[in-house]
Amino acid sequence: MYRIILLFTFSVLILSCKTPAPAEGTTTKTDRSIQSGLKGNWKITDVTFPGSDYFKVNSFQIADSKCFIGSTWQFIPNNNKGTMSLISPDCQTFSSSIVWSISKDSTFSLKFIESGVKSKNVIRGFVLKLANQTSDSFQLIDQVIIGGQQKDVVYRFQKVN
Repeated sequence: MYRIILLFTFSVLILSCKTPAPAEGTTTKTDRSIQSGLKGNWKITDVTFPGSDYFKVNSFQIADSKCFIGSTWQFIPNNNKGTMSLISPDCQTFSSSIVWSISKDSTFSLKFIESGVKSKNVIRGFVLKLANQTSDSFQLIDQVIIGGQQKDVVYRFQKVN
């Protein structure tokens, strides 16, 4: 009898720990077909936003947006990992592993992962919009506040052979 009560109590505890379904209207499913189109090595060829001659944007809380021009990115879609490196001679160098994904609504999620840290332990990330994807180019669009107004920062990527 004791075993039956213990088994019943254990079953109730396990069933009560089930994670809830995502909220209605949120998309968490990845789009594997779009992700596979990003496989390989890429370079940012341009970063533009309104007022770029007058304002500076600190992209991804790493460096000035202009430092990302010429940066190299590698995307590995089968495990959603990769790397990125800032290599501009006018800026401080920076390299990092990344974890990324693209949802069904073309939302691009990105985390920078420090050496020795597991991605699940990184709570800060960035959400951008994927746009104008072709076999050899795409854009990532970030929304930032510039001069008190919301503006789009557009990162243009070109495939590197």
